[in-house]
Amino acid sequence: MTTILAIHAHPDDIETLGGGTMALLAALGHRVRIVTVTAGDCGSNETDPAQTARIRRAEAEASAALIGADYRCADIPDLSVFNDDPCRRRVTEMIRWAAPDIVLTASPADYHPDHEAVSVLVRDACFAASVPNYATGDAPILAGIPHLYFMDPIGGRDREGVRVVPDFGVDVGDHFATKQAMLAAHKSQDSWVSKQHDISDHQASMEAWTRRRGRDFGVPLAEGFRQYRHHPYPRTALLQALLGEQLVALVP
Repeated sequence: MTTILAIHAHPDDIETLGGGTMALLAALGHRVRIVTVTAGDCGSNETDPAQTARIRRAEAEASAALIGADYRCADIPDLSVFNDDPCRRRVTEMIRWAAPDIVLTASPADYHPDHEAVSVLVRDACFAASVPNYATGDAPILAGIPHLYFMDPIGGRDREGVRVVPDFGVDVGDHFATKQAMLAAHKSQDSWVSKQHDISDHQASMEAWTRRRGRDFGVPLAEGFRQYRHHPYPRTALLQALLGEQLVALVP
């Protein structure tokens, strides 16, 4: 059994960009753990930050429970995620808690500052998690650096609208209903994404993106990933090996 950690900025990011893959890996019998760096406390038009955070943590827990995943929140405030030592130590502690073989995280280039900051923090925290003299909390030091992968950015593009090309895809057709249910757990976001992002139907937007990525891989529904292989991070294709027939390549 392999342990997979999905760690992103806000509740509902993982469901949108990697929920089908998480459901697939859980169904294959692997241990899945989910972390959000923030509780998404700014993501509401109706409730104050403290109440919003409580609501969104509960939604994230309910979503994770649908695939038997453990959930934790690093509790860094929304829009306050920076590549600094306090944030790095908190994210490192989350990685040490999860003790993952594989980490899936945010794209280095994305529309949201928290997404981009989380990507850098997780990259560096994967390295720091195995450094004995880098103190965090009570979680044990990792024996080595986990395999690191980046999810797609929202919409598959960076801030300038340039397409971000994934290394490989995951056919999530068999687990799309679970992905839908996981996103549906984040009910509080329906009004928020309508107001802030001008998206009237959260579910339909997620489905449209998953189908769009599917066309890139020649399947109805897919999610894309890139592996970080730079020294001294692991270069073996561990996630790809777990996916079996659900691993798909870009259509030429």
